Amino acid sequence: MTSPSSLPSESGTNPVRLTDAERERALEVLREGAALGRLSHDTFVRRMELALAARRRDELAALTADLRTEGRWSKLVLGSVGAVSGFTVKLRRAWQSERLPKLLLPAPGAYPLRIGRDPANGLRLSHDTVSRLHAELSAQGGMWVLRDLGSTNGTSVNGRRVIGAAVVQAGDQVSFGSLSFCLATA
Repeated sequence: MTSPSSLPSESGTNPVRLTDAERERALEVLREGAALGRLSHDTFVRRMELALAARRRDELAALTADLRTEGRWSKLVLGSVGAVSGFTVKLRRAWQSERLPKLLLPAPGAYPLRIGRDPANGLRLSHDTVSRLHAELSAQGGMWVLRDLGSTNGTSVNGRRVIGAAVVQAGDQVSFGSLSFCLATA
């Protein structure tokens, strides 16, 4: 058996030690390969162990050889497509928001505004996707807080479901079940 010092080196004298940056690049390629489904979990774990134990560049190269990484241009194009896609989502939300009925925020200091199908609520919404006691809108510390009251079909703000409570402001799109509104000030 040969000892590590008797292995051939890249420079001919002493083996060149891997840098942390080289090892991290290889680990990142392995993580990306696993995230994209190119590696099974077991293969990913084994290759990570081998990458952490590797002593030479060729050992790292062998671990990532079958995982082609995207080139600079591919990353640029994919990043641009992602940015345009994100912009179109914001544009669609803005377009829809202007077409939604307005829900006026109550005067600060007023009692919390209860929202739901029950006639005793401050805002009664007679729709089958709205719960009897659906949500509550209140002013707290200079901010507006929208709290879901355990509704069946959920409350959302700007397309995200409210779990518990969320801070809202004029211009936000709020939904109670399938009814949507745009918050506005008087």
